Amino acid sequence: MLFKQQALLRQKLFVLGSLAIGSLLYLVARVGSLDRLQPICPIDGRFRPHGQDEIPLRALQFKRGLLHEFRKGNATKEQIRLHNLVQQLPKAIIIGVRKGGTRALLEMLNLHPAVVKASQEIHFFDNDENYAKGIEWYRKKMPFSYPHQITIEKSPAYFITEEVPERIYKMNSSIKLLIIVREPTTRAISDYTQVLEGKERKNKTYYKFEKLAIDPNTCEVNTKYKAVRTSIYTKHLERWLKYFPIEQFHIVDGDRLITEPLPELQLVEKFLNLPPRISQYNLYFNATRGFYCLRFNIVFNKCLAGSKGRIHPEVDSSVITKLRKFFHPFNQKFYQITGRTFNWP
Repeated sequence: MLFKQQALLRQKLFVLGSLAIGSLLYLVARVGSLDRLQPICPIDGRFRPHGQDEIPLRALQFKRGLLHEFRKGNATKEQIRLHNLVQQLPKAIIIGVRKGGTRALLEMLNLHPAVVKASQEIHFFDNDENYAKGIEWYRKKMPFSYPHQITIEKSPAYFITEEVPERIYKMNSSIKLLIIVREPTTRAISDYTQVLEGKERKNKTYYKFEKLAIDPNTCEVNTKYKAVRTSIYTKHLERWLKYFPIEQFHIVDGDRLITEPLPELQLVEKFLNLPPRISQYNLYFNATRGFYCLRFNIVFNKCLAGSKGRIHPEVDSSVITKLRKFFHPFNQKFYQITGRTFNWP
């Protein structure tokens, strides 16, 4: 009987030992696979943005988690102080255009470990009441970040508001400015669609796009209609060029950002003097949504809000033709000023 008990005990110990060894081997293999699955931020990778001191990308990844806890109220001010986190003025601003893809661009740039985004539109420079609160109020609206990182905010109304270029220039004359544009007629219809949806939610009636975009008295394009005016990109850009040289602007193709986001993001990385960190791994196409979604790591993915990609109403083809003909000379001048050509009709 004793012999049988000893044999049974040895058999159990053997099974437990095998399970322990197997688990250890699995964990070793798993860690190796995790390293291979994270090409965005190699642990040993370092960079030196803007000639400043180097910080490990591992530290920047840790920062993401820490700031997430801080926003939830779970991190203490002492933790923020110990990790040298600050609220700093933006080194780059997405100034427009409305319905060009500003939110998508901001969220995609946030994939980069050296970029920290402001979650909300601040509307500091285009809102007189906010602007009167002063630059310190604006800075306090910024997220916490390392001093080496680039804080970016976006407020599309900046591009078309007359006072904004001078106000931003007074804050930082060397700031980098991002403009994302779409084919002007498509952008105008998208602008109308967003307003229409808001009216419908409130059970209000609204004019058809054709009636707003075309002056009924002259049968010509109605330049008083805001959606049309916003799409005359060159008129707004010329106002900005009174304060900033063209080298401080980068034009992003909003239509291409939808279909091929990576090449556009790589151009922005270069413009911002950032090391290339955003890869195809970070972007995956969601067939249900019809858009690319974002992959920060193996556990955290994010898609843009469901309001993105609204279905546009049908617009009379003759109105579309008239609008495209109207925008054409402005588009040509925009190409000439920016040095970037788009395949717009």
